[in-house]
Amino acid sequence: MTLFKPAAGKMAPLGLMMFSSVLLAGVWAAGPKTLKVTSIMEEPYAMSKGSELEGFCIDLLSALSKKLDFQYKIQLVKDGRYGAIDDRGQWSGMIGEVIRGEADIAVAPLTVTAKREMTVDMSKPFMQTGLSFILRKDLLSEDSQFLSLFNLFSTDMWIGVLVAYLLTSVCIFLVARISPCEWEQAEKEQNSFTLSHSFWYTVGALTLQGAGPHPRGLSGRVITSIWWLFSLVLLASFFASLSSWLHSESQQLSIKSFEDLANQNVIEYGTIKDSSSMSFFKNSNNPTHRQIYEHMHKAQSYSLNAVEGFHKAQKGNYAFIGESVSLDLAAAKYCNLTRAPEIIGMRGYSIAAPLGSPLIKNLSVGILSLSESGELDYLRSKWWASSCVARGGKSAPLKASSLKGIFLFLALGLGLGLFIALMELATKSRSVAKSQQKSCCSVLSAELSQRFRGGDVTSAEEKSKA
Repeated sequence: MTLFKPAAGKMAPLGLMMFSSVLLAGVWAAGPKTLKVTSIMEEPYAMSKGSELEGFCIDLLSALSKKLDFQYKIQLVKDGRYGAIDDRGQWSGMIGEVIRGEADIAVAPLTVTAKREMTVDMSKPFMQTGLSFILRKDLLSEDSQFLSLFNLFSTDMWIGVLVAYLLTSVCIFLVARISPCEWEQAEKEQNSFTLSHSFWYTVGALTLQGAGPHPRGLSGRVITSIWWLFSLVLLASFFASLSSWLHSESQQLSIKSFEDLANQNVIEYGTIKDSSSMSFFKNSNNPTHRQIYEHMHKAQSYSLNAVEGFHKAQKGNYAFIGESVSLDLAAAKYCNLTRAPEIIGMRGYSIAAPLGSPLIKNLSVGILSLSESGELDYLRSKWWASSCVARGGKSAPLKASSLKGIFLFLALGLGLGLFIALMELATKSRSVAKSQQKSCCSVLSAELSQRFRGGDVTSAEEKSKA
């Protein structure tokens, strides 16, 4: 396929350009043609698999060829670069090969820039991205909030503790009412374990301070002992999480944005030399972006490619600046890396072709069609799948399921305490019924009525006889 190439530094006559476009459109419609496609080895866009290539861009090219009915032959860019203009005005990389006619199109994560648009035609973006940076997880810390201590336990854990506290307080109150060892003569004595005191007593035990008076009966002591044990395990877990949190906070920096990155001198940072990312910072009027470029230029902290940048980020105090989609892939592959939340300079990845090429119109339509059908989303999820398991770094909030054993132990203790209190009252009621020649059930019912409703036992008995 012969592609029209305008002379360097000159605009082709309008009539000649229109004639070439019509001619090329006719050639395209005549039948499948073999296109020379230049690309670059970068994971996951193009990777070697034996003697063949695989990756996002390879699948994208295959889908476009089926939809637009063309054949292609892939060749890797000779100098291993995307494309930048030198001091002599010559383009390198894939852009240079397209300009010189060595390739019909360039299918790769090529960023759309103003300079590239002036030199080649670019299709509709097949992927949106922006600039961010990636670094080791252990170098980052989350900003501390006023209520950060509550994040040591998960929400369901706090709900579980609250429910356990309420149930235990109510059970202590019930046991103190039911057990004759705690309240022997309900008609004459006043019960010291009121509902408010039961709540206060449970709080005192939880904070390891204690609050008298203490239970005298076996049932009350069983419940309080179980609650003390529950409190010890709960506090030990909380302080262990607190110690880990404070230790990690003291060793980490809070770097969430490019401004944070520029205003610190602990972590070195850089990007790929002669890339669009470097040009963004070089040409930016933003003071922070200019500061970042001047630092990179002075320190020569560039990387030759993304693989080298990721390697530096893994091994040392280094933040690699690059396209967010590439950084997301690295974070999914290297589990000790994480991408900063800030993304700047939103741009797109597109396919490049010579100026005036009719291929761009057809490729743009094909890309839009793949996007509308969900094919591009499928390819993204296919090649950006994460194999990392959440581990290391800052510990996750403690969940109730992690301490379900102690919650079960507390529930059994509460049930046992209530059962013992009822048995104590039943034993007393049986003894009273035997000595007074009365029904055990009536005496037990009268005792419960007296303890919870304040009724007179004798009057209740007289009413039953009447």
